Amino acid sequence: MLIFSLAFNFSSKAQDSVWVDASKVKTSYLKEGAHRYLVYFKMGKDAARSRPQFWTRSITFGNFKGNNAIIVKQTWDDRDTIVHTVTSVNDKKTFAPLYHQSWWKQRGSSEFDFMAKTASINNVPLTDADTTANRKLPWKAFQTAINQYSLNWHLDLEVFPLLAYKLKTTYMIPFYEPGYLAPKFEAYTVTGTAQLNGYDNIKVECWLLTHEAKGYKEVFWISKKTHEVLKLENEIGKDRWRYKIKLGFSV
Repeated sequence: MLIFSLAFNFSSKAQDSVWVDASKVKTSYLKEGAHRYLVYFKMGKDAARSRPQFWTRSITFGNFKGNNAIIVKQTWDDRDTIVHTVTSVNDKKTFAPLYHQSWWKQRGSSEFDFMAKTASINNVPLTDADTTANRKLPWKAFQTAINQYSLNWHLDLEVFPLLAYKLKTTYMIPFYEPGYLAPKFEAYTVTGTAQLNGYDNIKVECWLLTHEAKGYKEVFWISKKTHEVLKLENEIGKDRWRYKIKLGFSV
């Protein structure tokens, strides 16, 4: 939904931690269909919106190499050009990654098959013989990922709906983005609750899920009722903000 904040209720410092594993996710919260987000930046808190993109993230339930799977396909539109496409396949019960293929307009393509334990960048297979950093490091990270439980960080908007949230709780999520660093537990804390004002003035109760690193802060607004991510406020440094707003409908 295209929505705006109304009220906040911030909690004190988180007291509990949940280490997320396969037993902590509930994939039934995900719904099939197309989900679209408006993404834009502000180069200053009160600056005009800039660099708009529209993201389409389509969820279907299917089969992958004999496994029940959840398939997420993404298309990122930048003005009048498609700049990024992704197909990610995940185990239907645990949401562990089974396959990930992506294309970037400026970078080319990559493919990671967790079941076959194979990977390639720009159609060239990754192997133990690779010596350049841009191939050796992604290969070693992938080898680590196929031997442990992780969740695809490129699907964060689909991962967050899978968890059962509580105030004052930090969720340690084993995120891994294929093609980048090895899996790592990232801390996301429920710092409070808030309301968003939706269509027909319906008030939507949300969890505020916060993730911070040096010079970087994200606050995700997650519906308590539907578990979907409705909004992101992302502070980058001291003078840049990024926003993601879920659209109620689009064509």
